[in-house]
Formats: sequence, C-alpha cells, structure tokens
Amino acid sequence: MFQRILLATDGSQHSIRATKHAIELAEKFKGSLDIVYVVDGETAKADVLHAGSKFEIEKNRKERLNPIKKLMDKSGVDYNTHILHGEAGPTIVDFANKNEFDCVVIGSRGLNDLQTFILGSVSHKVAKRTDCPVLIVK
Repeated sequence: MFQRILLATDGSQHSIRATKHAIELAEKFKGSLDIVYVVDGETAKADVLHAGSKFEIEKNRKERLNPIKKLMDKSGVDYNTHILHGEAGPTIVDFANKNEFDCVVIGSRGLNDLQTFILGSVSHKVAKRTDCPVLIVK
C-alpha cells in the first residue's frame, strides 16, 4: 500500500517527528523513503552570504539533514535524499506528483513559523495539491 513514501523535511522538530512516522510506515509496508529538502530563494541567499564556498554551502545543507539521516540509518529502511530548489510547497507537490509516490509525510510546521502564519503552511499546500494521501505530523 505505501511502498514509495516521500518525506519532506527541513530539519525542524516537526520534521524529525514526521521522520519517525515515515519510518514506521515504511517498516509496516516494507517500503522505501525518498527524503526531500527544499532550498528556497531566501535560504539560498543566506547560505551564499554566510559561506565561503560551494563546498561549505553543500556541507551546511547536508548537516541540516543529519538528525533525519541518523534516524534513517538506525532504522535500516532504504532511502534516497534529494536537495531541491524552489518554493517549498509547489516544489514538494511537483516532485511528489511527477514521481507517483504512494504517500507524503510532512511535519505540520517547519523552521519558519512567521511564514507559516502569513502565507499558509507548506503542509497545507502539499495536502491540497498532491495526488496521493498526505500524513501531516504534529
């Protein structure tokens, strides 16, 4: 039923909790996970301003995913990681729909609570626009 699971993450506490639920789903249905981390324009600008090289930028982005990767490695579930660029909601929806996932797992809130309050949450956009079921984890 849920063999191909997409986990959208940003390294926040909500996404760490979402990871735990995604692992449970994958274990129960003998599935695999694809993990996406989306770098938006503001994050990209900040990364360039605070880093000395492309290598350092890439290293910092991967470090944000370390808590997620540790949970994944400990679980033994097969997974792939994708770093995408664009606005988080539409980018996740596009990736999910093009790759025909069975389920998307996402935290209810991310690192940017102000943006969530003003623009509407990424999880809400993903739930409205993906072609598959979405599990939003509080």
